[in-house]
Amino acid sequence: MWVLSLIIILALNLGRGIAAQSDPRGGFQKVLTSGSREGVLGGLDLDAVAASIGEDVQSPVACATCEAILLQLKLIALRGDDFFVDVVTELCKRSGVEDDDVCAGSIALEGPIVANSLRGITVGSRTSRLACVAFMGLCSYPEVEPYNVSFPSPKPRTERPRPSGLKPLRVVHFSDIHVDPLYVEGANANCSKPICCRQYADDDRPGNTDFPAGPNGEHTCDAPISLEESMYAAIRDIVPDAAFSIFTGDIVDHAVWATSQLRNILSIADAYSRMADAGMLMYGTAGNHEASPANSFPPAAASNSSQWLYDLLSSAWSPWIGTRAADTTREFGAYSVRYPGGIGTGKLRIISISTNMYYAHNYWLYEEPMERDPSGQLAWLVGELDAAEREGERVYIIGHMPMGSRDAFHDGSNYFDQIVNRYSETIAAMFFGHTHFDEFQISYADYSNRSHANALAISYVAPSMTPTSGHPAFRVYAVDPVTFGVLDATTYIANMSDPDFSTKPKWTKYYSAKEAYGPLTKMAEGEGENVVLGEHEELTPAFWHNVTEAFERNATAFEEYFARRRRGWAVQPCEGECRSAEICKLRGARAQDNCMSPGFRLCDTEKPKKGPGAGIDEEECGGSVIRNTLGSMAVDLGMLRAFEEVVVEKGLLV
Repeated sequence: MWVLSLIIILALNLGRGIAAQSDPRGGFQKVLTSGSREGVLGGLDLDAVAASIGEDVQSPVACATCEAILLQLKLIALRGDDFFVDVVTELCKRSGVEDDDVCAGSIALEGPIVANSLRGITVGSRTSRLACVAFMGLCSYPEVEPYNVSFPSPKPRTERPRPSGLKPLRVVHFSDIHVDPLYVEGANANCSKPICCRQYADDDRPGNTDFPAGPNGEHTCDAPISLEESMYAAIRDIVPDAAFSIFTGDIVDHAVWATSQLRNILSIADAYSRMADAGMLMYGTAGNHEASPANSFPPAAASNSSQWLYDLLSSAWSPWIGTRAADTTREFGAYSVRYPGGIGTGKLRIISISTNMYYAHNYWLYEEPMERDPSGQLAWLVGELDAAEREGERVYIIGHMPMGSRDAFHDGSNYFDQIVNRYSETIAAMFFGHTHFDEFQISYADYSNRSHANALAISYVAPSMTPTSGHPAFRVYAVDPVTFGVLDATTYIANMSDPDFSTKPKWTKYYSAKEAYGPLTKMAEGEGENVVLGEHEELTPAFWHNVTEAFERNATAFEEYFARRRRGWAVQPCEGECRSAEICKLRGARAQDNCMSPGFRLCDTEKPKKGPGAGIDEEECGGSVIRNTLGSMAVDLGMLRAFEEVVVEKGLLV
């Protein structure tokens, strides 16, 4: 294998058509220029390269192949944004990963951002290696750059407060509603696009299809407004006394090829208006799909192109969070605000962060060098948590992407985890969405020895309302009114298999975490005996670690959990290595420890187009068509050859 790697490296550095290019940092790097008929991959045994990648996406051959492709893409980007968009659009169309109009629309939107980043990347650098992981699933993750977050005060020697025993508050959590204003009842629900139930062509119109969309949603489509409104009505009926609601982002649908600022503004404003009409006290956060192009959240130092979104969110959230927090939202999409309720000494602060600043498919972040703290958000978070600690407040941190996600930058996740460790006694819980699955993640004081004794914090990851990964769902937490610890988490669903769903969705209790997992857990001092938690006992980080230990011991318990992730819909088997990796992921609120290795996933495009099992795959990938296009070269030998053909046809190699 090392011979192939050497060939590629020689082709890059000693072969024909190499010239010096000025580096943005003041040095020089090598780029490929015209003059080599064999091209960046020509002359190689592509079958052997593909076989090597298939065996190990982290191998030197895989990484060198990716950097060879990045080098050529950099040259294409240096020809200008329009040229880059033209080349990658053609490659997308040849790949077949999406319909031609999806290729053209998506790449026209995100292409200039990617081209800008590529022009500044030094191929072979740490940034380019991260780009290889994000775009193609190739190369190993680079080691986290060591950095000790600075804190204004040492961690006090305190313990997690005991529950008060008083009547719990109830808090609602919903996420990833992805409302599609162009959903049409009767339209084709079995199309070739990332989402269906739209009138894309005559064959998709009502009356012309064998797969007509129902009035309240389909698993192949994003949510109609009727489904969203039925959820708010169910929340009012089921939780009429809700203290407040948490919404962890993603309003805009998955039609990433057709977004615009105006269209997104209308979708976001309308959704928050419907939440307000439902009478909710709402604390929200920004999802990656709120931006146009999707995923594009530049750091403050790079661009102000997201200012329209921050202004919009500030205005939408202002009635709930007040003027001061709304002003912070305008700066970088985050805020901190005191919840006005609580009993006695109970004080709660909600801190909403923009996890888009640590999202691997936010291509604004691929700078040389990459910012350690984009927009200064981590430093701001430390200040807010330290002030909360001094005031005796408990804190809920809310965000869109879980910080242990496969799509989170390891560096940003590591630095965030240091903050969670320092303020673990102040942070009552954290709440996220993005994955579309019913999940949780545990933070630890020592990830090399994860146990109930050093479990520090818990992240609650809410299932989605949009039905692409399971039945529509929301959660209700029972919360201590003094400590604000979570005492139970109950998921409610609208079962789309119910014959009455098409008439009126019926939202019913799916399961309670305390009822389902409480009997499985073993307290460290319990000498192996099951302990039933009382109504007022908290679901502590130690409790959740003990749940994962039960999953290791009890295959049936794990299978039941794994089915609940999708709310019982289209559940696939998960045994052996899959089971071990899933448990590790639950114990991986720090992304570098989540056991998720690089590897390309056609998440948004590998849904089956025939029959009822269609839907977005095991990760919510953010809808990057450029990622799907470039990543297809990691799994398809034909795409490697197509890449060469497009490069030659565009006159880059003669």
